Amino acid sequence: MIKEYTTTVEISGPLMMVDRVEGVSYEELVEIELRGGEIRHGKVLEVDGDMALVQLFEGSSGTDVVETKVRFLGKGVELGVSEEMMGRVFDGQGRPRPPFDTDPPIIPEKMMDINGAPINPYARDYPAEFIQTGLSSIDGINTLVRGQKLPVFSGSGLPHSRVASQIARQARVLGEGESFAVVFAAMGITFEEADYFISDFRRTGAMDRAVVFLNLADDPAIERISTPRMALTAAEYLAYERDMHILVILTDMTNYCDALREVSAARREVPGRRGYPGYLYTDLSTVYERAGRIKNRKGSITQIPVLSMPEDDKTHPIPDLTGYITEGQLILNRELHNKGVYPPMDVMESLSRLKDKGIGEGKTREDHADLFNQLMAAYASGKQARELAVILGTAALSDMDKQYLEFADEYEARYISQGENEDRGIEETLDLGWELLKMLPREEMKRISPERLDRYWPKEEAEEDREETETEGEEPEKDGSEEASED
Repeated sequence: MIKEYTTTVEISGPLMMVDRVEGVSYEELVEIELRGGEIRHGKVLEVDGDMALVQLFEGSSGTDVVETKVRFLGKGVELGVSEEMMGRVFDGQGRPRPPFDTDPPIIPEKMMDINGAPINPYARDYPAEFIQTGLSSIDGINTLVRGQKLPVFSGSGLPHSRVASQIARQARVLGEGESFAVVFAAMGITFEEADYFISDFRRTGAMDRAVVFLNLADDPAIERISTPRMALTAAEYLAYERDMHILVILTDMTNYCDALREVSAARREVPGRRGYPGYLYTDLSTVYERAGRIKNRKGSITQIPVLSMPEDDKTHPIPDLTGYITEGQLILNRELHNKGVYPPMDVMESLSRLKDKGIGEGKTREDHADLFNQLMAAYASGKQARELAVILGTAALSDMDKQYLEFADEYEARYISQGENEDRGIEETLDLGWELLKMLPREEMKRISPERLDRYWPKEEAEEDREETETEGEEPEKDGSEEASED
């Protein structure tokens, strides 16, 4: 039987202290009835003896210490799940989100706790299959693998929202008979950003295979904290019970962490670095570690959290702690953005620690690893030549340095940069890499095995290139009539 309490002793911000409670547990769902009959919801943050600290989802405005009725429901926050979620837009509490979704609530097949179930580490399977995003800077250089968590680190004003939207539209798994879907969760965004995401998904048809959770900037902080957990609960249902491969995109995790800091300050907790709670690392791990593969389960969950770095500072607590938990990072570069490169992916600073497991014969193509290593080496040489040109001038560069400099410019303009609606297949990405490498002499291809070099760069082509170069370098001989006229 649900007990009703009228023993509220204090209300401060989104927090409510209830006295003389019995049998209340941590994170238990709470129902609050105001004097006028309005029902609000919350959850238990802390229990100390017969005192319970409750956090309100909708805020505490209009509440009254004397006449407010509190009911503890004996269960945690749950999400009703079913395959009908596909193509729907929900808020941070799992309800249809008007005006983006005006359909009736779904009829759930089951209710799932949004905090998920602990996964035995022994039951985890190693990520090893390729996910195609359609972006060459990811697929070719920092490959995404099923079950991986690969965050995007961005700065203020950089197009991380556009990149996240493009990945959500274009991502797919290769192979027949594979079911794939995207779970997209946005936290603390403006209405204009929300409208951009939904309009873009519907325009391109991506909405049919997506489940979207939206938390706007004016929504309560506690709802912002529950939004990624709602999304991951939906992902776990689709992946582990419906055998689908799910890509979860979470943007912006900085807004999520700011909500944690706001709640922590309201609880008067001792702050950690830059005012964030000392348990920030632990809390982030409860979100990120819900990605992965499980043995004997066909489905998988892959995560791309997006976070904006305040003042482009990689040592800020949010990107710093995220980097410890995840398997690499994709970094957007302000210099490339100012040059008009989209997406402005800094491939030298970015890293996918699991890329070697997801590329090669049977996954992408046999030449992928060699090609990747050679492209990165050539681009590094080109950037080094660019730095020398700034100091010494282009005229001081050697002929080979000038070729590498030209390669770096073309690499950024044609390989890293691509249209916002341009979806490149992995074969197209790899072929483009070979096309760019042919700007350099064959003798410089020191990171590619001779067998693969012969296959993808035949010797006949190399000899033709050499003959053309020699012909261009020779001066035309003067015939006898020209010598006579000069005399």
